[in-house]
Amino acid sequence: MPRVSVKWQKNVFDGIEIDTSLPPYVFKAQLYDLTGVPPERQKIMVKGGLLKDDGDWSAIGLKEGQKLMMMGTADEIVKAPEKAIVFAEDLPEEAQATNLGYSAGLVNLGNTCYMNSTVQCLKSVPELKSALSNYSLAARSNDVDQTSHMLTVATRELFGELDRSVNAVSPTQFWMVLRKKYPQFSQLQNGMHMQQDAEECWTQLLYTLSQSLKAPTSSEDSDAVKALFGVNLRSRLHCQESGEESSETESVYSLKCHISHEVNHLHEGLKHGLKGELEKTSPALGRTALYVKESLIDSLPRYLTVQFVRFFWKRESNQKAKILRKVDYPLVLDIFDLCSEDLRKKLEAPRQKLRDEEGKKLGLQTSAKSGSKDSDVKMTDAEASANGSGESSTVNPQEGATSEKETHMTGIYDLVAVLTHKGRSADSGHYVAWVKQESGKWIQYDDDNPSMQREEDITKLSGGGDWHMAYITMYKARFVSM
Repeated sequence: MPRVSVKWQKNVFDGIEIDTSLPPYVFKAQLYDLTGVPPERQKIMVKGGLLKDDGDWSAIGLKEGQKLMMMGTADEIVKAPEKAIVFAEDLPEEAQATNLGYSAGLVNLGNTCYMNSTVQCLKSVPELKSALSNYSLAARSNDVDQTSHMLTVATRELFGELDRSVNAVSPTQFWMVLRKKYPQFSQLQNGMHMQQDAEECWTQLLYTLSQSLKAPTSSEDSDAVKALFGVNLRSRLHCQESGEESSETESVYSLKCHISHEVNHLHEGLKHGLKGELEKTSPALGRTALYVKESLIDSLPRYLTVQFVRFFWKRESNQKAKILRKVDYPLVLDIFDLCSEDLRKKLEAPRQKLRDEEGKKLGLQTSAKSGSKDSDVKMTDAEASANGSGESSTVNPQEGATSEKETHMTGIYDLVAVLTHKGRSADSGHYVAWVKQESGKWIQYDDDNPSMQREEDITKLSGGGDWHMAYITMYKARFVSM
């Protein structure tokens, strides 16, 4: 193999062996190692012109000791990064949790999936987490007993630990305090803790938090949990026997979706849930009589919770049975027609603004009723400051909204969490939480195993078989800012 020397710029490389049985491209690769000039940039002068990648060495007539000249620019030397590269697995656990985009799962302590799924759904409400972070012993009301205080603190600590952790969290302390506050969750069967009803856990936990997080004033605005989840109902009671009529108001933390052979959709079930019969004393008859009760929503919450009434007591078997019927539910829920007349009037203008804004996005002409400039409407979510009655409230500029803007309820809600049950009995089976993240992605929290899910699969949890079916759904209010 002949040896040659190559001159490149001010450098001379002597004694380079050339294997003439291989194409010239291999020789160029040798020069790349020496000079840093990529083969495609190399221009090597030989007999007859420039050396080609697939040229014929025999035609070139290469001689021992021959001097060749090369032209070309070397690649820029890659500089070492100013900061050392840190791999995700080397980050602190809290930083890993932030990069992951969703929080950790919860260890099942023995039939505690009902509790785990409840915690994961409620933890997804940022305003609730904020209220809990501000809770302290000093802020504790005199009306709050010690176990309620302990459960509130345990909830706050568990939420925080889930946000900071990548690995599954063991909710031991929370579970101990929950059972101390509500002994029914301590029931044993064959030495094992029994499966419990997730809706009962959800209701009891929210009730405790509503008492603990209530500010020491008489104002309704001081009740943080009621502001987030409370639904005011206005009911009309009619006695068909005597013709008597009366009205009453009540506050609830969830609406009921009653399931019958006529119900195929959540909206139909909600209508059934707002109508019912009850027995009460009739002043006119002087005895107990049957009344028909019809309710309408008189104020809206930021987060609307709906329970699918799937469990009922079956006398024949002396246990809770489950209704497996498929009941579809939407990603976007409009409850305008379930509201009272007064509330509907308050919702009409914001809803028109919302329609106009959506029409503009589609390039449609807006309604003349709105009579506002494009900049007058801005959609916001439930983090905006508004009261549940549908009336307006001024947004704090520090929250990212324009000064003096007011937010209004629309009666439209977006699905943000689903708690499902798999199995045929309330006292058995398995509960799982499906939670929408701030990024818009859905995560299935199956105890200690969180996994990503497609949005189109969330609405398939509607029942009709032995697969997971919706038991509780949580919707987030959609506002307009005007």
